[in-house]
Amino acid sequence: MPTAEGRPQTLYDKVLQEHIVDERLDGTILLYIDRHLVHEVTSPQAFEGLKNAGRKVRRPDCTLATTDHNVPTSSRKSLKNIETFVEEEDSRLQCMTLEDNVKDFGITYFGLGDKRQGIVHIIGPEQGFTLPGTTVVCGDSHTSTHGAFGSLAFGIGTSEVEHVLATQTLITKRSKNMRIQIEGELAPGVTAKDVVLHAIGRIGTAGGTGAVIEFCGSVIRNLSMEGRMSICNMSIEGGARAGMIAPDEITFEYLKDRPLAPKYGSEEWDRAVKHWKSLQSDENAQYDINVFIDAKDVAPSVTWGTSPEDVVPITGSVPDPESYTDKGKKENAYKMLEYMGLTAGTPMEEIVLDKVFIGSCTNARIEDLRAAAGIVKGKKIAANIKRAMVVPGSGLVKSTAEDEGLDKIFTDAGFEWREAGCSMCLGMNPDILAPKERCASTSNRNFEGRQGAGSRTHLVSPASAAASAIVGKLTDVRKFAGESSSASTKAPPTSYQGKAHVDERVETDDEEKEIIGDQPEDNSPHTNTIAAHSSAGLPKFEVYKGIAAPLDRANADTDAIIPKQFLKTIKRTGLGSALFYALRFNEDGSEKPEFVLNQEPYRKAKVLVVTGPNFGCGSSREHAPWALLDFGIKCIIAPSFADIFFNNTFKNGMLPIPITNQADLDAIAAEAYAGKEIEIDLPNQVINDESGKKICSFEVEEFRKHCLVNGLDDIGLTLQMEDKISAFEKKMTKNTPWLDGSGYLKRGKNGKLAVKPAPVPKTNRGEEIKEPLDW
Repeated sequence: MPTAEGRPQTLYDKVLQEHIVDERLDGTILLYIDRHLVHEVTSPQAFEGLKNAGRKVRRPDCTLATTDHNVPTSSRKSLKNIETFVEEEDSRLQCMTLEDNVKDFGITYFGLGDKRQGIVHIIGPEQGFTLPGTTVVCGDSHTSTHGAFGSLAFGIGTSEVEHVLATQTLITKRSKNMRIQIEGELAPGVTAKDVVLHAIGRIGTAGGTGAVIEFCGSVIRNLSMEGRMSICNMSIEGGARAGMIAPDEITFEYLKDRPLAPKYGSEEWDRAVKHWKSLQSDENAQYDINVFIDAKDVAPSVTWGTSPEDVVPITGSVPDPESYTDKGKKENAYKMLEYMGLTAGTPMEEIVLDKVFIGSCTNARIEDLRAAAGIVKGKKIAANIKRAMVVPGSGLVKSTAEDEGLDKIFTDAGFEWREAGCSMCLGMNPDILAPKERCASTSNRNFEGRQGAGSRTHLVSPASAAASAIVGKLTDVRKFAGESSSASTKAPPTSYQGKAHVDERVETDDEEKEIIGDQPEDNSPHTNTIAAHSSAGLPKFEVYKGIAAPLDRANADTDAIIPKQFLKTIKRTGLGSALFYALRFNEDGSEKPEFVLNQEPYRKAKVLVVTGPNFGCGSSREHAPWALLDFGIKCIIAPSFADIFFNNTFKNGMLPIPITNQADLDAIAAEAYAGKEIEIDLPNQVINDESGKKICSFEVEEFRKHCLVNGLDDIGLTLQMEDKISAFEKKMTKNTPWLDGSGYLKRGKNGKLAVKPAPVPKTNRGEEIKEPLDW
């Protein structure tokens, strides 16, 4: 239901309310999206959907694309084009497909030859594309990073990527309000990464499910923007939809002179700052969940298991599974110790490492590299460290670090100095761990196989990673006291230094500028619109019956549902064989007979009954529901689901059913363990056994039910609201003009960049030279 007028509002409430295009009585919201970041992994199928439906990108001036997940981070000195540079075939295809799509749809793109290229969640803030009070989405779960600016930022699946490209809106529901307040002063050696790891250890990986977390308190106020981004980045690891921090003077200082921010000192800047200052939670605003953390309780932290919630202080020891009172957690702890190759009671500082990785969208900004360099300066990595890597988050971060001499500090110490990209964070590129190799990593996830099959990951801060590389073991960075700046003192704002880098091709050639910015003709200054197509597009889901397979697993993450090596596809189909790959198959490709889907009658399962909570946690990859659907599973029953996975299933005509009553779940699981069919009657919202006898009822949102039962396509439905969307955009342009595309994103009335056409260069034989680097 719409919120009550006049009641105190949280930061989340305010930003959400400003972006509601339409709200139904059942609480379904059509939310306007200000900023859309696009990368190569979760976009190919979305662009394919647009082409098949004859649709345009509605707001190319509010869309920014780059390649980051798949790209090698090796030297680009010999780079000619992405086709010859990316060696792995599937990765190359995804990158090339993105390059084709941005040209076809007129989207601004930072390719590997552009110094602005980098990880999406680093380049957005760096360019001033991310602004306070905006709604920001990307087909990546760590989009929550941008919430550090007071924006409502969250990850979406590929179907939602297509929805935003076509309509600049999303269909959503209100989230709960959650507050994590951290007060006091951090001790030397304790960083923002330690704060967020500590918080996740407190609330667990499902603690924020269904909520948007607002981080506040004196510790947060004293953090730099880089530190705040690290905090919000890992909100998703606590199960939250998003993380937010109210903007303040540190935020405004960071945004000064950013290429896509309002021009500093202008009337528009002053007007924007006035608005941004209003983005504070009202006094007496109500939160559904409150968590208080005393800064003195936060120490340099490290993970020991295969979930970000498995956190202990670096001075602690590997926990004993017998210390868990919950049977499921106890069993899971034993499994984690086996996978991680650890023994209960082992001091964390005695754990020997093989590799060290400093990078990722969590910790690859200039402040992170400075902290790590301060530790390693004048030292050498330990003899047992096989490889230590520093991967800057963008070309501009890399250039700044090199100007400061940080690259030489790292290389002198024995680190590799790499090009920008996601790198070892998720092992979709050549930077991976070998089986059973142990790594201290500044990334955000330590799931099984995350950094490579059989890899063992310990999450730490950049300073801790640097110290661990020098010692050769997980190390308390406080032993290097005074050699790296602490987060305990108020960090000076990091302002943008120098003018924005502009792709040299754009600076010197109008034709290239046209290629980068071109798009089909608009009907209005900033938007592309088309007549609504039919809203029918999915098979109807009414009464569904089939074999139910039981899965006794808690926190089944998307990396387990479908490992990262199978994400390198530009299609939605053919992923059934990859479902639960590591659980279903041995290293030689043979089946593991003990896994349920390798047994009869479950090879033909149509329903998955999960007995543990938080199914589908982790990344925003829509490949997880695609794999389930391709296998033949169209309905998943579980105690609870991660938010993004839950949304993604509905977009594919699937039905996730949360069953919170333990007796009902046990009754359904009993049917599954007996190898029987169950029947899902969606119109009547009941689950029956194979004889038709009712087991229990279930809840489902009315709008989602309506779409499933009628097989309706969200995009087609949304385009029927064109008048409301256009009216909202006109109001936005009047009230917050800085949110329309500016700088190199700005389009003219014809939808194109205002440049004169230039002749395409030709060889002496008169053949067109199509590769810009050959010109």
